[in-house]
Amino acid sequence: MVEGTWEHERLLTTTATVETFFWCPEAGATDVARIADRATEVYRISEKLLARLSRKTRSDGLISIARVPEWRPQTFRFTSRSLVLVADGVEYAGNLGTLIRTADAANADCLVLTSRRARPTHPAVYSASRGTVLSTPIVEFDDIPSAAAWLRSHRFRVHLADPAATGTYRVPQYDGPTAFVVGSEGSGLSRAWHDEGFDAVSIPMLGQADSLNVALSAGILLFEARARKEGW
Repeated sequence: MVEGTWEHERLLTTTATVETFFWCPEAGATDVARIADRATEVYRISEKLLARLSRKTRSDGLISIARVPEWRPQTFRFTSRSLVLVADGVEYAGNLGTLIRTADAANADCLVLTSRRARPTHPAVYSASRGTVLSTPIVEFDDIPSAAAWLRSHRFRVHLADPAATGTYRVPQYDGPTAFVVGSEGSGLSRAWHDEGFDAVSIPMLGQADSLNVALSAGILLFEARARKEGW
């Protein structure tokens, strides 16, 4: 579900299929021709119906249903500059959207989901990702061993984000295909990821807090690796 003017501007820059477009002229929006041309079905709706559909306090009358692209693990090709973020058990749609946006900003090859609890199709994911959920490759695995095996098959060096790790994120060289695994907001990484035998890295906590927000942690790790790979 895509709602709002900037959200639709972003939608129009992608190749996503717009299945249905709802428009309420009484809400104020008038420039709807480009959106209507992209949609399979277009409906003019009343203010009463808009109030029932809208997720916003004050809607501008533009709502679309767009199809999130499907990505398959076997279609990817990686190089030594490749960067992958794995999100394990993320619970909140807003955090998932921010992780997608962060992966896009760091030019990561894809986002991998394991033990998924928040769905990429949630409307809050679109908003938090600034629409990049429609352009950032997302791959989901049914279980953690399958995801780990896929990363190993592509020769990734996998680093688990763990506040208890003794080595900081500044130690590795990140000179090959690199993947970071971040855990859920409440309980961190699943035990199954630790059982895979991958190295763990930490971000030093210099104050009283014992950890950072998962999306902020992912940003620090991804941009550190990207900086090393690009020679910044």
